[in-house]
Amino acid sequence: MTRYIRRTLVVLTAVLAVLAPSVAAQAAASKADVIRSWTQTSASSYNAWNAARLNHGPWASYNFDWSTDSCSSSPDNPLGFHFDLSCRRHDFGYRNYKAIGAFDANKARVDSAFHADLQRVCDTYNRLLQPPCDALAWIYYQAVKNFGSLAAVKQADIDHARELMPAVH
Repeated sequence: MTRYIRRTLVVLTAVLAVLAPSVAAQAAASKADVIRSWTQTSASSYNAWNAARLNHGPWASYNFDWSTDSCSSSPDNPLGFHFDLSCRRHDFGYRNYKAIGAFDANKARVDSAFHADLQRVCDTYNRLLQPPCDALAWIYYQAVKNFGSLAAVKQADIDHARELMPAVH
């Protein structure tokens, strides 16, 4: 009987040794899938991310980076428009795609989701306030699209921005 148990343990150990890398790869793919589902342009994607942001517990095993600097050096609520949570989701996308080495392939979609989030914020205001809100949303989107990552900023971008700035006397 002990010989049978020993053989079974050897076989189980061998099977686990073969499957362990596959399980680790599956966990990494699952993390990427979750990040992808939370960084789409839809309201349902935003709502799923926000629910997880409010309750990290079920997602703790994924080790997501929930840190944020909100809208970085831009106002979180310019002219009273509530852009803060949109900026937080944008940070989530950037930080977590960088952590799994998939930032470049997903930056444009995360930026588009950011713009969609800002547009939904603007849609909550009365129609007199929507145009200035939409204009600010466009500016915020263009800023992250063009300068949203230090790796994405090229010297030509900096030179172009400098040309656009009025001369200071």
